[in-house]
Amino acid sequence: MGKIVTIPVTAAMSDAELLDWFRQKEDQEALASLYLRYSDLVYGVCLKYLGDAEEAKDAVMNIYQELREKLPRHEVQHFKSWLYVLAKNHCLMLLRAAKKNITVSLDAQPVQLGDFSHLDGVIEKEETFKKLEKCMEGLPGEQEKTIRLFYYDNKCYNEIALSTGLEWNKVRSLIQNGRRNLKNCMEKDAN
Repeated sequence: MGKIVTIPVTAAMSDAELLDWFRQKEDQEALASLYLRYSDLVYGVCLKYLGDAEEAKDAVMNIYQELREKLPRHEVQHFKSWLYVLAKNHCLMLLRAAKKNITVSLDAQPVQLGDFSHLDGVIEKEETFKKLEKCMEGLPGEQEKTIRLFYYDNKCYNEIALSTGLEWNKVRSLIQNGRRNLKNCMEKDAN
């Protein structure tokens, strides 16, 4: 009788490989390894929205649990982007729930409007991210694919050429043209 061989999860595996391994084998180690790559990003998102380090740490753990439940039911092409949106939505839901539970004493002192200028940067970044995604979706298919592989999945030209079957020079050209098209699109939306 033949031996069953399992491939150990390694840090050298790409996001897509870890994701496939998790889906095929329901291997929690693969998911944990994938999540750990972006745990700092998730913590940063949670800290930005929640404003409290302890709440952000709790949210990071809860998001992992949510990820375990949702990931098998979703077709994820770009894990990092998908995880960012999942973390953001998780935090927004926490804020909504907390907002519903706020009680106000009627004999409280009148509150003066505070300085909320610190939120301007957060809102501006969120709007920029939305514009960027809109512009990404407007790119021709091969440009969008190579840009996402290069910037979102941190693949080099050689890796992109191997995975797409395109020539190295074609990959370079697509990324350069895609960058220029994104810049033009972002500048157009800014005006």
